[in-house]
Amino acid sequence: MAGGPSLYDQPVLVVSQKTKLIELTNEYAVYDGQGQQIGAVVQVGQSAGKKVVRLLSSLDQFLTHHLEVRDARGPVLVLTRPAKFVKSRIIVQRPDGLPLGEIVQANVFGRIRFDLIADDRVVGSIQAENWRAWDFAVVDAAGIEVARITKKWEGLARSLFTTADRYVVLVHYRLPEPLASMVIASALTVDIALKQDERGLN
Repeated sequence: MAGGPSLYDQPVLVVSQKTKLIELTNEYAVYDGQGQQIGAVVQVGQSAGKKVVRLLSSLDQFLTHHLEVRDARGPVLVLTRPAKFVKSRIIVQRPDGLPLGEIVQANVFGRIRFDLIADDRVVGSIQAENWRAWDFAVVDAAGIEVARITKKWEGLARSLFTTADRYVVLVHYRLPEPLASMVIASALTVDIALKQDERGLN
């Protein structure tokens, strides 16, 4: 494919949060199943003042975050996580600003679920089967599993899992739009959506 591989064509995506001495920005590398980097999730538009707030306080969840999902051809999705008070919400757009949908945390207690909403309807959801073990089922509107977010996958070179900040997205088959974009957006940002939520979710 001209310009390099597309995130949309991959049956396996490995997501690695890049290690920083002090975590002031969210940045993730995305690899294919052979360990080749094919994309990234990069936080954009963060002011110096916001970085100071992140450094000196636990108010990170009350800040609005903007992220770009990029592959070899450039940005493919733009994500905005508005300030979070109880439930997370992520707005998904094309790079040209065309809205695709929202990822909305559907509940607070019990097993966390995120609904994938496009055109004012639920097109799928992420269901946390075990938050601590990083096991999430991604289902379509009919409840059929179309992808899985997990740390349990034997088909990958062990060297890719030398740190605990990596997980795998298994896409079972090529998905139609808008579900394809919503699954990629949600799978690559599930950690950002809930990372400040350490209330013993399982």
